[in-house]
Amino acid sequence: MEDKALQRTALLVTSLSSLLTPMMASAVTVAMPAIAGEFAMSAVTLGWVASAYLLAAAVFLLPFGRLADIVGRKKVFALGTAVFSAASLLAGLAPGARLFLAARMLQGMGGAMIFGTGVAILTSVFPPQRRGWVLGINVAATYSGLSLGPFLGGLLTQNLGWRSLFLVNVPVGLLLLAAVCLKLRQEWADSRGESFDWKGSIVYSAMLTALMLGFTWLPGRRGAAMLLAGVAAFPLFLRWESRCVHPIFPARLARGNTVFTFSNLAALVNYSATFAIAFLLSLYLQYIKGFTPQRAGLVLIAQPLVMALFSPLAGRLSDRREPRVVASLGMALCAAGLIAFSFLGPASGLAEVMATLVLVGLGFALFSSPNTNAVMGSVERKQYGVASATLATMRMVGQMLSMGIATLVFSLLIGRARIVPESYPLFLKSMRACFLVFFVLCCGGVFFSLARGRVR
Repeated sequence: MEDKALQRTALLVTSLSSLLTPMMASAVTVAMPAIAGEFAMSAVTLGWVASAYLLAAAVFLLPFGRLADIVGRKKVFALGTAVFSAASLLAGLAPGARLFLAARMLQGMGGAMIFGTGVAILTSVFPPQRRGWVLGINVAATYSGLSLGPFLGGLLTQNLGWRSLFLVNVPVGLLLLAAVCLKLRQEWADSRGESFDWKGSIVYSAMLTALMLGFTWLPGRRGAAMLLAGVAAFPLFLRWESRCVHPIFPARLARGNTVFTFSNLAALVNYSATFAIAFLLSLYLQYIKGFTPQRAGLVLIAQPLVMALFSPLAGRLSDRREPRVVASLGMALCAAGLIAFSFLGPASGLAEVMATLVLVGLGFALFSSPNTNAVMGSVERKQYGVASATLATMRMVGQMLSMGIATLVFSLLIGRARIVPESYPLFLKSMRACFLVFFVLCCGGVFFSLARGRVR
């Protein structure tokens, strides 16, 4: 009975956190035109509202995932909840764009602590034969948050202003923190006593920062220099990690575990190809179609709602069938949706947008839960934290690359100008170019998904 009570508590706490953080991300997407208006942001700077959060989350995920294996996953999870709540308060009260973007980075740091430990806690508590099912529920909670985000984001932005999106997270975060401290009484630290790789963490954070900043600053010289520096640091980082006794990144595991390696690569490609969909469609619906934030949010619900409905079924299916088959089918459906989005124009109907969102949502549901199940089932128990953090890092880096591609295309076609009626044709051209790039990426992701090999 005690084990079942612990399982229920762990599932409740991690699912609530998986609901809160993506809800914040999708709600902000709808509020971007309002944020841009108050802070007078250009199209390129506006992309950093999402990118600042994603960059910080990606940089800190692996270090915090490894630290959680050593000092305790519950401790790091609770600290992340507290940091995320405090950063939400700061963002909601920020008087200017710089402090606001700094608060978004702090939110990303808190999110990294949550993302890097939640799945590891679930995998520690539930037996392998129920892992796909429970991970499906966790993914469904994530997509429920994504579903509620556009609606709540549009509703709050239109009636209470965009700052209310951040302030509402504070009491919810405090309630979640209380539940973790009072109800989740067990701790998990399967690598307790092992050393923490500080040097590797510093090199990793600097390398990833250089790569992400360099990519988003292209095509300028500063961007090229940062990108080259990040690329040059990558082999040095892998060499250090392969020799380190207790590395933050399992380089030896990645080399010897095809399922782990290709499942993570598939996740990286999938998120790179799909994350910016909400960003681009939010701008399209509000600028080109003239929708209010609330109405745009209602439209964008379609994709994550389908994800939430079908993710538990896909997770259960991956307990019985090869995850690579289910996940690869999902990736192919995402690719079909992306090529359909590339044909959107001023005369496109709402039914066309909704139908394509449903198609992409179904594809993502079929991909995500089986892919997560494959990753967590390919490692030993003591590596759950690192595996969970590695997968979450692929997600965050993929999301960052997705926004980076959109920002780069905007830089090339629109420049530093704001999105106004005179630049709407250039915006549409940029949006279509982004969807074509994402389609090509998704097609490549199908290969990685199929190449992972058999899990069972």
